[in-house]
Amino acid sequence: MKYLLLAVLFVSVFTSCKETKKTPEKKYVSVLSLIKEQVAHVDTSLYAIVKVVSTDSLHNDTFYIRREDFAAETKEFLEIPDLSDKKVAIRFKEETLYDNSLNRVVITYTPENPEREIIQKQELLVIPDALTGDKVSNIIINSSIINRDSSVQKNMLWQMNKSFQITTTRRLPGQPETTTITRVTWKEGYSQ
Repeated sequence: MKYLLLAVLFVSVFTSCKETKKTPEKKYVSVLSLIKEQVAHVDTSLYAIVKVVSTDSLHNDTFYIRREDFAAETKEFLEIPDLSDKKVAIRFKEETLYDNSLNRVVITYTPENPEREIIQKQELLVIPDALTGDKVSNIIINSSIINRDSSVQKNMLWQMNKSFQITTTRRLPGQPETTTITRVTWKEGYSQ
C-alpha cells in the first residue's frame, strides 16, 4: 500500500512538472471591424452613394444607392472571417513588410491551408505617421471558389473613407469567362 501511494504521488508530481507547450496566441488586426466601422459611418452620413457595374468592359450601369441599402451592398466584405477571433486566427498567418515605393506598411494575412479557405488573402496598406498615428489606407481581399468544372474569383478593394470595388471573374462550364466590376463610391468630390 505504501509503495502504491508513493507511485501515485510520483506520477502526479511528474506529470504536473512537465512543461506544457503552448502555441503563442495570435493577435491580428480585425479587418472586419475596420469595414464595419466604415459602413456605420456611411450609414449615418449625407454622402451621395453611387454604384457603377461594368460587365466585360462592354456595358456600364450606374445607380444611386440609398444610405439604408449601403450595408447590403457591402455584404461580401462583411462576410469575411474575423481575424480577431482566436478560432479563426489560428487558421491564418501574418506577414508584415514596409514598401519604400508606396511608403506603406503592408500587413498580409494568408491561410495556413489555402485549399480549405475561401478567403485567400486579407491585406492592409498602412500609412505610417509617428505624429498623428498610423492610418489604414486600403484593404485588399482575395477569395476563390473552385469546383471541378467552374470557378469564381473575387478581388475586393476597400479604399478607406472613399469607395470599394469588387472584381468578380466567373468560369462556368460551356460558357465564356465573364468579369464584372462593381464600384461603389461615397466621397467623390469631398475633401478628406
